[in-house]
Amino acid sequence: MQAVMKVTRGVGHIEVRDIEEPQPGAGQVKLKVHAAGVCGTDLHIYLDEFETKPPVVLGHEVSGEVVDIGSGVNGFEEGERVTTETYFSTCTACQYCRSGQTNLCLNRRSIGSAVNGGFAEFLVVPARNLHRLPPNISYREGALTEPLACVVHGVLLIAPTVRAGDLAVVAGPGTIGLLTLQLLKISGAQVVVLGTNTDKKRLQVAQELGADHVLNVETRDVKAAVQDLSEQGFGADVVYECSGAGAAAQQLLKLVRRRGRYVQVGLFGKPVAWDLDQVCYKELTVTGSNASTPESWLRAVRLLASGAVQTAPLITHAFRLDAWEAAFNTFRDRSGIKMLFRPQFQ
Repeated sequence: MQAVMKVTRGVGHIEVRDIEEPQPGAGQVKLKVHAAGVCGTDLHIYLDEFETKPPVVLGHEVSGEVVDIGSGVNGFEEGERVTTETYFSTCTACQYCRSGQTNLCLNRRSIGSAVNGGFAEFLVVPARNLHRLPPNISYREGALTEPLACVVHGVLLIAPTVRAGDLAVVAGPGTIGLLTLQLLKISGAQVVVLGTNTDKKRLQVAQELGADHVLNVETRDVKAAVQDLSEQGFGADVVYECSGAGAAAQQLLKLVRRRGRYVQVGLFGKPVAWDLDQVCYKELTVTGSNASTPESWLRAVRLLASGAVQTAPLITHAFRLDAWEAAFNTFRDRSGIKMLFRPQFQ
């Protein structure tokens, strides 16, 4: 089968290779991959900014069809439409695993970085990781369950980062930012989405998904605009950094009010300059989030099933596996929002 692989550490070193089809072992299922999303993590892997264990098939945002079932698996049948959590294995014994915080396990191995992932025609995962796709959700939409679960974890579950009536600012109108926007609107916040000159189409999608205001940071005095929208001109109650850009992180410190909340959702891939003194001067609450948890997946599936969160408007491009460079370049130049590989539609 064809697969997009990181073949060795270092910048680049990604190839399409023909490899043997995987077969499920005990407790595992084999999926025919119908859609796999390109994530910022995949670009970080390309740039060697994210830990991997090559040679490894990339891709962790996956939906597919159950085509084979290993021994000891109950509750799933061939032909079922599913999406999958990303942790192939954890230690199961540490304090994080025992408390349901498997995302923090020091021995976690994830598909797409430590174990073969979904940029391939077939994928094997533990059956315990599967979630059935709701009938109203297509394979394409279902591939975005993983990023939605990550956003649910960071925005709703780690801490009460948002409250009804809050003025919330989201930096970065990519997939993560637009999913964050939707969760904030569900929570009753007034939402401002920030972007740049290259984000014109993305900011338009943000408006269509319910953003109260969209601001181009290159053409507007964003601080003045946010102060005008806020109570007594104090600034935003809560800010979300979803772009993975150091400049955005620094700007949000200027937009958040004293005693406000700063939430880091995006990944930078490298250290960035950030004025920590502002955390003291403003007495900010700062939270970050790492991937997802089983609870966040359950909530994500429910949000999709109810229609409260939409992923279809975020999907702008689909590629063959052998066009991986075009997919990565489209992600990098921000000419689209979410790029999918569709391995079964070559």
